[in-house]
Amino acid sequence: MAEDERPTQADDATPALEIRIADDVVASIASMAASDVPGVFSMAGGLVGDLTERLGRRNWQKGVKVDVQQGVATIDLYVVVLYGSRIPEIAQKVQERVRAAVESMTGLKVKAVDVHVQGVGSPDDHPIIETGGSS
Repeated sequence: MAEDERPTQADDATPALEIRIADDVVASIASMAASDVPGVFSMAGGLVGDLTERLGRRNWQKGVKVDVQQGVATIDLYVVVLYGSRIPEIAQKVQERVRAAVESMTGLKVKAVDVHVQGVGSPDDHPIIETGGSS
């Protein structure tokens, strides 16, 4: 066997594994993290998200749009805030918590977390104002 043809340690090493994380998984993480922020009343969802929840299933992708390109995520969150809350403070806390959760759990870099306030909810669980924004 010629010296050039000998296997090297790199040839014997286990090949690197490729892990792919579905956008829905990232959306679920973002939604759960945002929902944990005090002052977030709910995630705003479209017709499909609302219908799913009426059927008794929690839709963790509701109110979240995720775009992942080459390991970098951009996240849009559509939220309803609790009446009387300071919206800028809540939005900032949502951004921080979502970024930290997604980066730590997935290893993705988060380029942006954009928070879109779609409405205000009252403590008695009835939305006061909710716009027809997209989700």
